[in-house]
Amino acid sequence: MKALVTGGAGFIGSHLVDRLIVEGWKARVVDNLSSGRMENLVHHKNNPNVEIVIGDLKNPETCLKVTKNVDVVFHYAANPEVRVSTTTPEIHFNENIVVTFNLLEAMRKNDVRGLVFASSSSIYGEPEKIPVKEDAPIRPVSVYGASKAACENLIHAYSKLYGIKAVVLRYANVIGPRLRHGVIWDFIVKLRRNPNELEILGDGKQVRSYIYVDDAVEATLLTWKKNTSSFSVYNIASEDWIMVKEVADIVVKTLRLKNVKYVYKPLLYGVGWLGDVKKIALDITKLKELEFKPRMNSSTAVRYAAEQVANEP
Repeated sequence: MKALVTGGAGFIGSHLVDRLIVEGWKARVVDNLSSGRMENLVHHKNNPNVEIVIGDLKNPETCLKVTKNVDVVFHYAANPEVRVSTTTPEIHFNENIVVTFNLLEAMRKNDVRGLVFASSSSIYGEPEKIPVKEDAPIRPVSVYGASKAACENLIHAYSKLYGIKAVVLRYANVIGPRLRHGVIWDFIVKLRRNPNELEILGDGKQVRSYIYVDDAVEATLLTWKKNTSSFSVYNIASEDWIMVKEVADIVVKTLRLKNVKYVYKPLLYGVGWLGDVKKIALDITKLKELEFKPRMNSSTAVRYAAEQVANEP
């Protein structure tokens, strides 16, 4: 099998490439390096089973080129910063929606019939209760979430019209080594700048589920291998959730700091920024029916991720 991994130099994408190679796949990676890093793929530099293309999928010709002669596309190319929604929303329109449309068109023209799409829990917005199931209303409150929802709808249409077998994966907060965005990275950067004080966006009581990247990749390949329908959706998360303040406590302990003063910066309802939600956690009953069980809960995943990110160059 030969896979195209878009955004394959990014955080989740590069870990997925690693796993595909271990399982005997050939992988073509395409990335424009806007958020991905070549350091994430340096260990594949001389691997004949890994082809790395530096290119921008906003260009339809690039999409046509990289989708030739592949069996399945793992689509992870996107701008991962949710907060960008409030300042430059066109970034998420272009990097998520335009890129996904271009990719689907190229798949149609090159007769590529398999797709795994990295969606997000942000499509649910602020659910009435947690954990939320896949059939919950889609009510995003950020442009990032709205762009992911739009991509899901495009994929559904192409699946029905052109026979593309698609698996949509709505990830919770995926964390681990190579992470360069999100709350853990943010906290580590801030504490290295000032080990005596930590700014926390929001009131610290925001609830999130965290899943370690190895578990996320395991779930990704499991859903692709076991899925039998033309279009399916799965939540990808751990089975529990914790508050942002608990994440801060773990990061502070990991860095061996003491007496750190927390400075909270809440907006209305205690969220951290426009487009942020107070509580989001995912029900993974459907995923568990495929015999998946995460090896780490949220706290353990945060601890492992913080240790590894803190020790990376």
